[in-house]
Amino acid sequence: MSYEADLIADRRRLRGRVTVWRALAFVALLGLVVLGGLVWFDGGVSRSRPHVARVTLDGLITGDQRTIDLIDDVRRASAVRAVVLRIDSPGGTTAGSEALHEALRLLARDKPVVAVVDTLAASGGYIAALGADRIVVRETSLVGSIGVLFQYPNVSGLLDSIGVGVEEVKSSPLKAAPNGFSPTSPEARAALDSLVQDSFDWFKRLVRERRGFSDAELARVADGRVFTGRQGIELRLVDQVGGERDALAWLTSERSIAKNLPVREWRRRSRDETFDLIGGAAFVAEAAGFERLAAAVGKLGGGMAVHRLDGLLALWHPEGEK
Repeated sequence: MSYEADLIADRRRLRGRVTVWRALAFVALLGLVVLGGLVWFDGGVSRSRPHVARVTLDGLITGDQRTIDLIDDVRRASAVRAVVLRIDSPGGTTAGSEALHEALRLLARDKPVVAVVDTLAASGGYIAALGADRIVVRETSLVGSIGVLFQYPNVSGLLDSIGVGVEEVKSSPLKAAPNGFSPTSPEARAALDSLVQDSFDWFKRLVRERRGFSDAELARVADGRVFTGRQGIELRLVDQVGGERDALAWLTSERSIAKNLPVREWRRRSRDETFDLIGGAAFVAEAAGFERLAAAVGKLGGGMAVHRLDGLLALWHPEGEK
């Protein structure tokens, strides 16, 4: 009996040791996953040494919190001496563009910011560029599109042709108007026009203040058109033709930024990368024998919200063929 008791005790001690080693292995492997993820997110370079931060804004601008947080992180980073803002965007929502512009102006109060336009900085993309201290463009870049847009589909004609009607009961004629299921009333159109014009006035006021335009100069550029970089120089929409090298040279000559500072990429964490990191952690937990923990970690990847492009737009797109 004593032999069997000793054997059971030894098994329990061995099981405890295995559990401890599994836990240690999980912590070590999880640390490697997280470290690898951080290196990936940082572009494989250190952010602890003095450098110029490169922040890229591309695609639709929605004012998403990840982008705002990134800009705030750059502003707070003591190692960042200046910022190169690379822009390639047709714009997005007016509210999102406003939030982005405000974040960039806050950044520019602490660190010099130069915007470098690659292909396009139109509408909300140009609003973002106005947040910088200087705007550098290619000769063939497209900039401008100063205007506001409200678009909605109207399928009332289609519904009439197939004999379908949409009934509604609402508190007032302008509630939920326009709705796309019936012709837009003159009153609803006037209400929408008031919204668009008010946002347009805000956009023009921003351009006037940031570029120092007179009313006549503003009128030349505020008809919704885009302009090439060369045209933008003549119209004073932008400051200089060039690229990132020219932006860095301006920072050295005009803002006393050290000439040989490295440029480090700062970028927001994408949802795909977040899912990869969470998936890696779940895999490590399962491999270490912690099935319940793996399941719990895996659930962290669920419930992610999807951005909606809603409301008034500061967005440029070429007209389709008619």
